[in-house]
Amino acid sequence: MIKDFLILNCIGKNDKIGLRVKDSFFIHELDHKVNKNDQLVSNILNLLKKHKVILNNKFSIIVNNGPGSFSSIRTSFSIAKAMTISKDINLYAFNNSDLKQFDLANIELLIAKGLVQNKLIKPIYLS
Repeated sequence: MIKDFLILNCIGKNDKIGLRVKDSFFIHELDHKVNKNDQLVSNILNLLKKHKVILNNKFSIIVNNGPGSFSSIRTSFSIAKAMTISKDINLYAFNNSDLKQFDLANIELLIAKGLVQNKLIKPIYLS
């Protein structure tokens, strides 16, 4: 069961990151005026530090695997994979079409329906 998580919705447009911790949900919209890929790690670290998140094997990261921008998806997965390796965090992915709106109710519905995968993650890039 996924309880506390970081969700990365970075596919090149309307990019956001969300954090659910201790029954609270926070959304951070990424600034479209700067290169989001360069700022993603800083934004994640600031969000985790602000809400005093402890990264361990009870925490999960959920990443949007597209379709979307190649660089945005690859950056999201690279950061998520690095965090899973260094902190023993669970990694999941979902398809963009399965999440109708970026809010806690829809994300919990996505999880409840089993639309997040953790076995084989295959990004879908737009060409």
